[in-house]
Amino acid sequence: MLLTVDVGNTNIVLGLWSGDTLVGDWRMRTDARITADELALTVRGLLGPHADAVTGISALSTVPAVLRELRVMLARYYARIPKIVVEPGVRTGVALLVDNPKEVGADRLVNTLAAHHLHSTACVVVDFGTSTNVDAISARGEFLGGAFAPGIEISVDALALRAAALRKVELVPPRSVIGKNTVECLQSGILYGFAGQVDGLVRRIVRELAPGGTEPVAVLATGGLAPLVIGESETITDHVPELTLLGLRLVYERNTRA
Repeated sequence: MLLTVDVGNTNIVLGLWSGDTLVGDWRMRTDARITADELALTVRGLLGPHADAVTGISALSTVPAVLRELRVMLARYYARIPKIVVEPGVRTGVALLVDNPKEVGADRLVNTLAAHHLHSTACVVVDFGTSTNVDAISARGEFLGGAFAPGIEISVDALALRAAALRKVELVPPRSVIGKNTVECLQSGILYGFAGQVDGLVRRIVRELAPGGTEPVAVLATGGLAPLVIGESETITDHVPELTLLGLRLVYERNTRA
């Protein structure tokens, strides 16, 4: 079985694949102070009875401190199995049509690969994580760039910190867009505000990808916070929570294929 490991700024997501089938996935909090031994112990605990069935690993990390410990863990605990860490030099088949390809995060790269694998058209990937990333992909699978916006949790935390009369609230839809109390006003602004922000960015990107609407464009949502917004979005066409894990699987297959 192939273990895929996606280390993000907020969460570490594990996915276990048997061929093309995602057998299971797990999520843990990212801690920049975690050691290789702690990481190995947690991973093994989450995998449970599947821990000894791992025959390959594909991983990425957007957190440098954890990337260092991830490498140590792989070398110490998984020395005898094939493994790939997505970084410059790893074959992905994705052309990066941006000013500085080295700036493109590994997560955006593998998301591009996975989106192109799922769709033969141009794509927009909206990744709801610590930041909200909206990335553009050509019909040939080229990474064209995108836009960043503050993530939902960052925005909520900042609002609660800077506004004395406001606080963190449960992120669920209010009774109506017009909030009747402080909690509903916050919920409305967060949910519908972020949906409107995403729709606005997506529409502008789609107009550049397909001027005049001549070509279809798939809009995929992924990331841990996607379920909060996708129900209110008017532009998202697909919810693919395992998109990054799929991309990691595809990178592994590309680099280990005989």
